[in-house]
Parts: sequence; C-alpha cells; structure tokens
Amino acid sequence: MTAGQRAQIDHLVVAARTLDEGVAWCEATLGVVPGPGGEHPLFGTHNRLLRLSCAQATSAYLEIIAVNPLATPTRPAPLKRWFDLDDAALQTWLAQQGPQLVHWVASVPVIDAATRQLSALGIERGLVIGASRPTAAGLLQWRITVRDDGQRLFDGALPTLIQWGDTHPADTMPDSGLTLQNLTLSHPEAPRLQQALTSIGLDPLAVAPGPASLTAWIDAPLGPRTLTSAF
Repeated sequence: MTAGQRAQIDHLVVAARTLDEGVAWCEATLGVVPGPGGEHPLFGTHNRLLRLSCAQATSAYLEIIAVNPLATPTRPAPLKRWFDLDDAALQTWLAQQGPQLVHWVASVPVIDAATRQLSALGIERGLVIGASRPTAAGLLQWRITVRDDGQRLFDGALPTLIQWGDTHPADTMPDSGLTLQNLTLSHPEAPRLQQALTSIGLDPLAVAPGPASLTAWIDAPLGPRTLTSAF
C-alpha cells in the first residue's frame, strides 16, 4: 500500500447530479478547476480529482463523482452503484441543492482484516471487490468495500474502505492549493461509530453525538471553506 502502513483518510466524496455540475461547483466554491479523473465501468460512474494536502494523511484527494449517463454498469442488476448513487432521495437532493459532500473513504493496510473487524461488531461494510480504471500513467487498481445495496452506512459517516495497488492516484496529482485542515464527524450513534473507527485503526477521528454529519475544513484559493453534509 503506497499511502502508508496505517489506516488514514484517503479521499472525500462530493457527489453531483452531473459531472459538469460538479466541475462548476468546484470552481465556484473552491476556486480550483478539478484535474482529470476517469470512468468506472463496473458502476457506470465517472469523476474528477484534486489533491488535498493533509497533515493526517500522506496521500489524500477530493473526488467529484457522478453517474455517467452514457455508460451502463457492468455490475449486473439488481446490484447497486457505490456511494448510494442509485438512491432516489440522494439524487433528488443533489438536483435541488447542487453538488454535496456525501461520504469519505479510508485507506487501510489490509482491507480483509479491517472488514473482519467491522463484521465482529455486527457491521457489514460490504464485499471486498477489485476495481480499476485506465490512466495516462497506466492501469490504476484497487480493492474496495461495496455493499450489494450500495449503501454508505451510518448515513455516510462510516467510511468505505480501500486498499490501493502499487500506485496511489494522488502520487501523480499536481498541487491544487487545497489543504484539508480537519475532518469532523457527528452521529446519533456516536459511541458505536467511534467503536467501529477504532477497530480499523482510525482512533484519531473523534465522533461527536448529534445529527448525522460530515464536515471538512478546507483552506482553498478562495479562502477557508467548510463543506458540511447533513445526511
């Protein structure tokens, strides 16, 4: 795992109704044009990416993701797309409110062990599946937890888990001028979510009791920005 031998923040997920809307949001909100991303044939989605400087993570980035209207997922029905992107309520929310921070992904050194730790707590994060996409530097490969129903769990506050192959995408991303200063979580089931995070080595992230939310504090070219998802 190129991002380091410990569990850490890997990337933030901003969902958009369309990728064009996501790009426009990024320019207007953060003052940065997102870099290239790619397509995910398995899920029929596509993305754009931006590197995040972060003291707590050796490799981190911001992902803007949307359903690709020109693609049909190779993952057969009734299996759902990742990050709840097939959820009608989420898509309605994105249509009404615009692109939103909806989730985060944590990289772990041994993904099978991490999913077993969560299973022992009665939390089924999902099957570990292999995924890939072509890039200018070659094929990018990773293993990631995705439930059959596509759900994020804990209203998006429990991260999807990922283990990268030989290459991490942030390794070749230029500096974006974005710095992730902090990531905070709150949830009505704060003790159980905290237990889950601790079990997979994410102890430094504290969970506050309260409504489900994920908040990223980012320094951007347009100044400090706070991205909050009220799930």
